[in-house]
Amino acid sequence: MELAGIISIGVIILFVVFLLAFSIRIVRQSEVYLIERLGKYHRQLESGIHIVIPFVERVSAKKSLREKVVDFPPQAMITRDNVSIQIDTVVFYQVTDPVRNEYEISNPLSAISNLSATTLRNLVGELDLDETLTSRDTVNTKLRTVLDQATDKWGMKVNRVEIRNIIPPADIQNAMERQMQAERLRREAVLNAQGEKESKVLRAEGEKQSKVLEAEGERLSQVERARGDKESQILRAEGEAEAIKQLAEAKAQAEQVVLEAWKTASPTKEMVQLRSMEALEKVAQGQSSKLVIPTEAASLLGLVESVKGAMKDNKE
Repeated sequence: MELAGIISIGVIILFVVFLLAFSIRIVRQSEVYLIERLGKYHRQLESGIHIVIPFVERVSAKKSLREKVVDFPPQAMITRDNVSIQIDTVVFYQVTDPVRNEYEISNPLSAISNLSATTLRNLVGELDLDETLTSRDTVNTKLRTVLDQATDKWGMKVNRVEIRNIIPPADIQNAMERQMQAERLRREAVLNAQGEKESKVLRAEGEKQSKVLEAEGERLSQVERARGDKESQILRAEGEAEAIKQLAEAKAQAEQVVLEAWKTASPTKEMVQLRSMEALEKVAQGQSSKLVIPTEAASLLGLVESVKGAMKDNKE
């Protein structure tokens, strides 16, 4: 009896532990547990620790509220100009309503994949190949708008849709590569022509400026030369005027000396010569840079003798 009691107690303890293990639920951050009671949705469990009634309630689904990324395989598309291309997309979505996401749709990823493929076919069918390659942002925006509106009732929100690759046929790729190579060659030729043109323009401008500077230098040289000639002529004329002035002053001084000699005494020939030499000496001591000796100095003595005779006649 004692052994049977111990066994029964052990069984009860195990049963209690089993019930506790199935009753306690710990929900992680950014997750939600959906609880069904007797097969019907009852409540949702947020992050934390919760108690679930065993055999009556059960966890029907575990939903993550974090943003997810799904990469869909390439889909065959035909553009408006009848070019077959393949496009693969990347969709960023997030569960906003776990209950609707669980009970409104059975396979949301498959639904998004098919919806994005059909929407892309409609959008690409309205564009040419070149427009499809250059209008990715426009296609992404339109596709995201359509998917967001369609998945709203499924408790999901499409945050972003990106076209990762657009793969045209091989012959189209070769033609595009040849076209790009031709465009590069054309740009190279244009740049070379522009560079040569600018080089010629700069060279012509340099030669023009050089000629202008040479002409300006020649003009300034002629002006300075003319100015120097003018100043030289002015200085020469001033020197000649100064020489004539000093010659006149010398003659006047000589005559004054002779007159003073006549007034003081009867001038002799020797005295007249002496007075003339003194007058010339005073002239030589002047500040002028030029000394002009009159060529009439020899005949001046004869003039003095004539004046002497006239003075004697006047005295008599």
